[in-house]
Amino acid sequence: MTAKPSHEDIETTPAAPDALAAPDATPAAAPTKDTRNTGPGRLLIAVYAVFAISATARAGFQILTKFSEAPLAYLLSAFAAVVYLVATVSLAKAGRTWFKVSVAAVLVELVGVLVVGALSVFDSVNFPHETVWSLFGRGYAFIPLLLPILGLIWLYRRRPAPKRA
Repeated sequence: MTAKPSHEDIETTPAAPDALAAPDATPAAAPTKDTRNTGPGRLLIAVYAVFAISATARAGFQILTKFSEAPLAYLLSAFAAVVYLVATVSLAKAGRTWFKVSVAAVLVELVGVLVVGALSVFDSVNFPHETVWSLFGRGYAFIPLLLPILGLIWLYRRRPAPKRA
């Protein structure tokens, strides 16, 4: 019967770092962790999720109950809801493609807030009822105007490293 080796019998010398690494691995080739959905990014995603839910509920109610009163405004509310939903999902997902989708969604949101905000100020006849983006998001404490700016800053700071050749 053989005895199991005791703790003192086992060699505890750590292996050399090179022995653990793959032969072709270099520190520069190590994949970087996507950090868009961590830390403050989680708060950003949560705010986008709240806006996706609230804009969807608002647009759904408006379209179902009083669509004939302001069809353009209510369709823009529905469009805003889709943009917020896409932004929420894409910010929560990792990867280059999702990063690009996030940037596109947040840019569309910013343009939407600026265009709809300006139109609702200067052409109020076509906007008899407010949308999420009317008056630059005044009905939502101007968060719809601030949110894409913060989103673009966050995305810029968390952009993926350039691909190596």
